[in-house]
Amino acid sequence: MRSKNQSPINVKLILIGIILVFLLFLVLRSTYSPSPDQQTKSLVSKSSSSSQDEETDHQSSEACPSNTCNKISPSLANALVHYATSNVTPQQTLKEISVSLKVLEKKSPSNFLVFGLGHDSLMWTALNHGGRTVFLEEDKSWIEQIQSQLPNLESYHVIYDTRITQADELMEIGMSNEDCKKVTDPRLSKCQLALKGLPQQVLEIDWDLIMVDAPTGWHDGAPGRMSAIYTAGLIARNKQDGETHVFVHDVDRVVEDQFSKAFLCEGYLLQQEGRIRHFNIPSHKARLGRPFCP
Repeated sequence: MRSKNQSPINVKLILIGIILVFLLFLVLRSTYSPSPDQQTKSLVSKSSSSSQDEETDHQSSEACPSNTCNKISPSLANALVHYATSNVTPQQTLKEISVSLKVLEKKSPSNFLVFGLGHDSLMWTALNHGGRTVFLEEDKSWIEQIQSQLPNLESYHVIYDTRITQADELMEIGMSNEDCKKVTDPRLSKCQLALKGLPQQVLEIDWDLIMVDAPTGWHDGAPGRMSAIYTAGLIARNKQDGETHVFVHDVDRVVEDQFSKAFLCEGYLLQQEGRIRHFNIPSHKARLGRPFCP
């Protein structure tokens, strides 16, 4: 999730553009005027028009106290200021960000779970305006550093007990052990890939979107994303009803490529753009007996 060296000016301009387009959409939607037919009906009589106006004003004041519907939301305002004044930019490219942005445009406000806390976290929170965006991070000192700058972000510390060097062994376990094909609470799973220490707040929510962009996975001593990918799929299948959109970044790497195909399932794969892969996983609780992979 933490950005690597890249061309900061171009990416920053692209990011600001995305946020401005999203903001424009919200403003246009909130200020949409009534149709001519509605306006004609409201003029049937002076008395009825007056009473309707009073009722509309009352409803509008309740829905938008102090005319807040015409103001920029705090999350969007903070994101615009942060990225306009910062030299650090998100690691994902414009095309990669656009994959999850399209889903957020339809689903937000939604419940959005992100594995990883980084320079793009404020962007995800802003794009999910009105929803709940939660970040899971491996580095406790990094959480403290980000929270000191962006205290409104909701993040939790997660401990990973795996290493990249264990990837082949864990893949074999995941494919051969029947416990790894059972859909259950990760805390109760007997599969070695399941993350047992996730916060209770995370497991009690039905997530609409999950982004796997952590933990660190680019060197042998890193924990790798084996457990994160498997657990993201388990959380999605455990949803009470509906579907969960799961995104995995850095699928150009072996672990992200192989584990996402195996445990999020190629049958649920919707799209790949650059280094990001988009899966749509249905609830297995809503239809008992559904196979782990289609």
